[in-house]
Amino acid sequence: MKLFISADIEGCAGTTLNYETHKDEPAYQKYAKQMTDEVVAVCEAALAAGVDEIVVKDGHGDATNIDVMAMPEHVTLIRGKSGHPINMMYGLDETYDAVFYVGYHAPAGDPGSPLSHTSTGASNFIELNGKRMSEFMLNTYTAAMYGVPVLFLSGDERICELSKELVPQITTVASKKGVGGSAWNVSPKTVIADLKAAVTEVLSGDVKAKLAACKIALPEQFTYEVNYKDLKKAYQMSFYPGMEAVDARTNRLTSKNWMDIVTAHSFVVY
Repeated sequence: MKLFISADIEGCAGTTLNYETHKDEPAYQKYAKQMTDEVVAVCEAALAAGVDEIVVKDGHGDATNIDVMAMPEHVTLIRGKSGHPINMMYGLDETYDAVFYVGYHAPAGDPGSPLSHTSTGASNFIELNGKRMSEFMLNTYTAAMYGVPVLFLSGDERICELSKELVPQITTVASKKGVGGSAWNVSPKTVIADLKAAVTEVLSGDVKAKLAACKIALPEQFTYEVNYKDLKKAYQMSFYPGMEAVDARTNRLTSKNWMDIVTAHSFVVY
């Protein structure tokens, strides 16, 4: 079995405030270590369950957060930004059997985490076909484009809930819950134990049936709308090919091709 893991930091145990996720801040190192520990725990459990090959994509910031020296054997870590539009999913293709997410978080405009955002802090919210678009939604449609099911997610309680709206049979592990500007964090040791147990469980029994249950189809058409914090940014990005201004803060792009949407997203919110 070949597994792709996309990892972020905001949904890992402990992270609560933005500065804790920024590399130039003294507090960052311990949260980067927790991100590494959670990825390693998932990899070790997957390998023990019989997975043959794992590729991990570091998906936060400049994508050099996970300690490559800590990676188990048979695990490849993709560090840095390639520039490819699929970003956090760079490296994924049709040869993979499943996708796992580690450290994911609530989307921009959602009160489920003090760290809620979608890709950057540029938007008040982003909607895809009328629903608030999270990085989970964005990346899961990218996985669906390649025909690869998403089997597992860890992160804040809210993204665990939202993930089941798109993939009802997904297995999740919650590391915290957000209330206003606070996060009620589960002990990192407990999260590590829960990750190992959940991955072991999801990769046991009739795995083929679980993969089939978690496979989704792409919608026939996509309507992508960004509501920006900054008026200048909204105006400037209204000139992106195919984009139309809905109002002073909102731009819309409609397409039947998912790569049109994910490519636009990689430009207009960065």
